[in-house]
Amino acid sequence: MNISILGSTGSIGVQTVEVVQNLPNFRIIVLTAHSNYKLLAQQARKLKPQFIAMYDKTAANQLKLELSDLSKIHKFEISAGMDGLLQAASLADVQIVVNGLVGSVGLRPTLAAINAKKEVALANKETLVAGGSLVMQAAKANGVTIRPIDSEHSAIWQCLQASENSGNLVEKSAVKNIILTASGGPFRTWSTEEIAKATVDNALKHPNWNMGAKITVDSATMMNKGLERIEAQFLFDLSYDKVKILVHPQSVIHSMVEFEDGAVLAQMAAPDMKQPIQYALTAPNRPKRPHTALDFWNMSTALTFEPPNFEKFPCLEITEQAAKLTKTTLPAMMNALNELLVADFLNGKIGFYDISNYLKKAFANYKYEQVESLANIDKAEEFAKNFANEFVKG
Repeated sequence: MNISILGSTGSIGVQTVEVVQNLPNFRIIVLTAHSNYKLLAQQARKLKPQFIAMYDKTAANQLKLELSDLSKIHKFEISAGMDGLLQAASLADVQIVVNGLVGSVGLRPTLAAINAKKEVALANKETLVAGGSLVMQAAKANGVTIRPIDSEHSAIWQCLQASENSGNLVEKSAVKNIILTASGGPFRTWSTEEIAKATVDNALKHPNWNMGAKITVDSATMMNKGLERIEAQFLFDLSYDKVKILVHPQSVIHSMVEFEDGAVLAQMAAPDMKQPIQYALTAPNRPKRPHTALDFWNMSTALTFEPPNFEKFPCLEITEQAAKLTKTTLPAMMNALNELLVADFLNGKIGFYDISNYLKKAFANYKYEQVESLANIDKAEEFAKNFANEFVKG
């Protein structure tokens, strides 16, 4: 099975490379990255792929110099920009595309992979938030399965499977609710006043997970859970009211499915992304892998649950508005603006609660429309850029 990794130098990409090393029938033949050409060069020397792409064109030129010696003994192609990502997602010899990109840049490569009839292992939740209608329509038309990598969605997917061998899902009518669990992030026990003064360093200290900066800040604002709610609606074809959010600080139960007969199935594992990554690649099979096992006999803390706090985390309320309008451009605008605001926060230009405050202002000034094509999404993202330039930078 040949794999293309979009975003191989990010957290998901690096872990995917590690996972594949223990899967003898899988081979990584495509690597892409944004600008980290040093790490990508190391990966290329180890994996000897057929195709490499750098989104940053300057970094692509630096990569060519870095790999000039390898090119003399191994044949491969280096491309750049969005064209490079689209090629990487649709290369003829690839069977599975792992999308570990960060942000809405992942939408077009996902569509390219689907239209080339590749299976898609998706960690890029922004793809479905911004263009879920287009993606799921394309997947259905091309007979492509979207295999979730996010631990919450992988958990739901695993719970919904009727058996390990068949891979069939239970009837949707049997599902009463799906419950997405959330750790609560680094500020779960902080007061609103304390959160208002939170620094970048504070926000990047996630209690359970080791993730990239953007997704870690999204976890701190709980925007991440709102985005995951929209992603779940598309992945499992469920209405807004059937997707619930529950805070579970220990991150042992990754999500649950409540059925109409009163049964609740939960998927449990250590907080380790390698399990959902491997399952996305091998489902419905479960090959052995090195992992940290849950030790229930010596577990030092109880498993606890609590409702989310909308006052402390206003991004949750904002995302609820978008979750009710998933077939419009409101989620795409929200996602694009959030990306810009998180970048400003990480660069020290705005405070922590400015992220939600500016999102609220944008919602009040934005007129959404139905998603009919990528042009609608581009227009929504352009509004977000203009808003950020006018209100935030101004």
